[in-house]
Amino acid sequence: MDRQYVGIDLHRRRSLIVRTDGAGEVLEEVRIDNDPVRLALEIAKAGPAPEVALEATYGWYWAADLLAECGARVHLAHPLAIKAFENRRVKNDRLDARLLAELLRMDRLPEAWIAPAQVREQRELVRYRHKLVDLRSGLKSQVHSVLAKEGVHVPMTDLFGLAGNVLLDGLELTDGYLIRVESLRDLIIRLDTEVAMLDRRIHERLRNDPSYRAVQRIPGVGPVIGAVFVAEIGDVTRFANAGQLASWAGLTPRHRESDVKVLRGRITKQGSRLVRWAAIEAVRSGSRSQHWLKADYRRLTERRGKNIAAVAIARKIVTLAFYALRDGEVRCLQRAA
Repeated sequence: MDRQYVGIDLHRRRSLIVRTDGAGEVLEEVRIDNDPVRLALEIAKAGPAPEVALEATYGWYWAADLLAECGARVHLAHPLAIKAFENRRVKNDRLDARLLAELLRMDRLPEAWIAPAQVREQRELVRYRHKLVDLRSGLKSQVHSVLAKEGVHVPMTDLFGLAGNVLLDGLELTDGYLIRVESLRDLIIRLDTEVAMLDRRIHERLRNDPSYRAVQRIPGVGPVIGAVFVAEIGDVTRFANAGQLASWAGLTPRHRESDVKVLRGRITKQGSRLVRWAAIEAVRSGSRSQHWLKADYRRLTERRGKNIAAVAIARKIVTLAFYALRDGEVRCLQRAA
């Protein structure tokens, strides 16, 4: 039996499956509910070890794992790269699934990395922690907003530290504003507890990982940022060099070239948003330490400004993270500041 190629347009409740042969002829098109048993039965029709492509859309984990268990060779299509092939008048599920199968058959499918289950689980914890911290920051901003409405002066830099809590405990506000502030403080305390729990669980999972320890030797990289690098980057050997990792993180400039005309713009920001955030945070934290990265940051700030300097040093930090994750050490960190 010739090898078959399968394209799956995956949605939340239903999916459309297109099977084609080696010549690109459509053998079957079928729409199914997202039931694991039904999906397994449909893939079984494609014979042993079929090539299957699906897009990295909402909730793809279960489908990719099930297909792999069924013996399929699973290929995850990159959503942004797929858009380059969708310049057509008509777009529907049937054509989307056929496009995936056809690109896979022609070996032109832009693929994304399918992280192992353990890495995906680590990412889940790291990303969830990041979302909780964002929520907590939003709640703190609301407290500042309420105090501003009531004309309360906040002399301290951290309203939620010891001195800030004394100020908040002694507030005399009208009933509506006081209720809101007290409710927000209760929510912040609860989020503090959840974030601390996640910090413990993440550290327990990674504390014996040599890559996790190595990446924390980079100036500005602590347990939180180190966990982001380890979980989000995953198997660093899938990148040929540090430049590819920086490009994947969206920290390289746009490049447009035609004949003798070359345009280089702002960074692409097409990649892991969380890794970019972690690298920029490492720059801010590392600026308080005495190291050659700080000297580079200061020199670039004087020439190009803080924003460009921060991005440039963030790219260097990602480069150092590449070697830390690959080799378990970063030899250039031994150079004099």
